[in-house]
Amino acid sequence: MLPDFLDLETADLEALVAELDLPEFRAKQLKEGQFRAISSFDELTNLPKKLRAYLNEHYFPGLPEIQNKLISDDGLSQKLVLAYPDGEVIEAVIMEQSYGHSLCLSSQVGCTMGCRFCASTGLAKARNLSRGELLGQFLLAEQLIAPAKITNLDLMGIGEPLDNYDEVLAFIRRLVDPDHRNFSARKICLSTCGLVPQIKRLAKEGLPLTLTISLHAPWQELRSEIMPISRAYPLNELMEAANYYFEQTGRRVSFEYALFAGVNDSPEAARALAQLLHGLNCHVNLIPANPVPGTDFQSVGREGAEKFLAILTHKGINATLRRSFGKDIQAACGQLRRSSLLEDQGYWC
Repeated sequence: MLPDFLDLETADLEALVAELDLPEFRAKQLKEGQFRAISSFDELTNLPKKLRAYLNEHYFPGLPEIQNKLISDDGLSQKLVLAYPDGEVIEAVIMEQSYGHSLCLSSQVGCTMGCRFCASTGLAKARNLSRGELLGQFLLAEQLIAPAKITNLDLMGIGEPLDNYDEVLAFIRRLVDPDHRNFSARKICLSTCGLVPQIKRLAKEGLPLTLTISLHAPWQELRSEIMPISRAYPLNELMEAANYYFEQTGRRVSFEYALFAGVNDSPEAARALAQLLHGLNCHVNLIPANPVPGTDFQSVGREGAEKFLAILTHKGINATLRRSFGKDIQAACGQLRRSSLLEDQGYWC
């Protein structure tokens, strides 16, 4: 399998140009070419034909193949199943919002975190995605919505971004680099289930990202039951890390709280959540969760979510109820990929 052209950093491109005995300015042209969504290097017509032929022979251009695409009934969401040359598949979701287009991309092929309500659980993690594969998702999404641009980026798809720390950070740094895409770091949201050491490491990176913590339970016992990561990093340690992130970056932490009927949606849970977050500069994003076939977790519905929200607001917690996207296109994280894989294996999802 050919190496991914999008994995090459500036130093790699400069070394390649030197190895091929080309003028130094070719490295800048190659760098610019990395932010063009191409399926063949022949599309980089500012490069000599001989160089394009060399690149076609030695590198994969970087864009994954669209294996499946679903568009929501309202036309505002696109769910993509994307395939890589090694046969692995991941998901990405493009959502049209009032402020622009947001992209939710995946950071791993599968996930090892084992959250009981997640569609990716039960489908083993195959590998991490590289910095180039992350960039490929972004470029493909912009190609699909052209001439519009992606304005907001969410690392909330399949996988745990902080479990693929180095590649995810390399991708982000390239994306925000003024000499590359010059994307605003403040428009990037990184979601984690709660890897405490990595949260503290991220706090020192000097990037004004929005950190989103998938919380989903206000009590240690319940969170450990539905999110095994909480056994390694208990709630008290996670709250301390969230406060540390705010102190180091000045960026308010966001908490995702998916509401599941009969699990974490009671008035007692709302009051416990308010107590847990009291005094922390944060925002709670309540989610009427999309139901995932094959799990016993069901959504509370809009009315139940609004009652939960009212309790948090009354207790002084900054919280909002997220608009639900894409139930008709299996928009829950990993859901469409899970469906595709299980059908391939002879199962029904």
